[in-house]
Amino acid sequence: MSTTTETERTKTVLVVDDSNTIRRSAENLLKKEGFEVVTAEDGFEALSKIMAHKPDIVFIDIMMPRLDGYQTCALIKHNSLFKNTPVIMLSSKDSIFDRARGRMVGSEHYVTKPFTKEDLLGAIKTYAVSS
Repeated sequence: MSTTTETERTKTVLVVDDSNTIRRSAENLLKKEGFEVVTAEDGFEALSKIMAHKPDIVFIDIMMPRLDGYQTCALIKHNSLFKNTPVIMLSSKDSIFDRARGRMVGSEHYVTKPFTKEDLLGAIKTYAVSS
């Protein structure tokens, strides 16, 4: 049974991670809960997927090749069309510095990997509010 209410439109979630395992596990968890899920392997792919799909929330890994999560988050937040799109950082690193750096580039929240279904759903419920 889906956790979304009947009056709420299906939320689109973008999951960005260079690990296929992480992308697929997040995608499977979220699809079972009734969300539309779009995935990207890196920051460059994420930027084009954001333009195409206009997600309600973005989960993004920090450590990725070419364009890391911090850089990608900053680019999303500096785009006037997407500055209000919630960005949740995903990382296996959990230092105060990593969390602070995420805030500095505009992320709303920080989830440590390995994440749980509750971590993802809690972030969506808190930050991807209905328009």
